[in-house]
Amino acid sequence: MKNQAVPYLSFNGNAKDALNFYKDVFNGEITEIQTFGEADFPTPPEADNRVMHAKIKKGNLFLMVSDSFPGHEIAEGNNISLVLEAESEEEIQNLYDNLSQNGSVLMELQDTFWGAKYGKVKDPFGISWDLNYQKA
Repeated sequence: MKNQAVPYLSFNGNAKDALNFYKDVFNGEITEIQTFGEADFPTPPEADNRVMHAKIKKGNLFLMVSDSFPGHEIAEGNNISLVLEAESEEEIQNLYDNLSQNGSVLMELQDTFWGAKYGKVKDPFGISWDLNYQKA
């Protein structure tokens, strides 16, 4: 794996407020932000201004943030997952297979519009994992 697991925080339409809050708390920098409306992904108009993906950094602190997709509301307890960046297609497939065994698949492992192979699983202990392999 490329890095440590990264916390991914999810919100119900107030991710921009959360980003600014954490930026101030940690004296960090929002290094990336993309809304659903800016992405090459079909979305209903009410999702256009919601955050699809954002990053905030301060030194070694690194958080990823997004809003939920309309109709997929977030509740306390399922609003955080861990991101793993794989170094190969073989590694991401192994992570996907092993973490989902006796768990559940939340999003099938697939090629994405951002040039990666991505899947989301919940392990047998209820921990959600975002698995990403950025292709060259």
